[in-house]
Amino acid sequence: MMTGGGDNKRFMSDINVTPFVDVMLVLLIIFMVTAPMMIQGVDVNLPQTTTKELKTAQQEEPLILTVNKDTQISIEKTVIKLEELGPKLNAILQYREDKQVLLRADKDVPYGFVVKVMAAVKGAGIERLGMITEPED
Repeated sequence: MMTGGGDNKRFMSDINVTPFVDVMLVLLIIFMVTAPMMIQGVDVNLPQTTTKELKTAQQEEPLILTVNKDTQISIEKTVIKLEELGPKLNAILQYREDKQVLLRADKDVPYGFVVKVMAAVKGAGIERLGMITEPED
């Protein structure tokens, strides 16, 4: 007598996680290597000074205003025109208690342009304007 399908083979229902762990480790290494390359910023060659770093006890991070060597102004990472600087700063700092702006200006920017930017910042009602520099070697 023949019985149909009488095999007593059982299927293994456990998931093999070893290939999954291998793939995840490879992805982790790839992201660790490529993450620092994805950071974008404005390249500014800061002037060097011998002054010491300011230590202030603040709750809020100050707003950073950058002027690169092509006289291009940016607030954090947003590029704006000089004419728009005052209204933008008013809108951004409207709800902040400490109205402080830090200015990063490339050392090759003409002095007159930096003064125009500083005048626009002061004209926007900013109480404190600081300059970011690098220490001399």
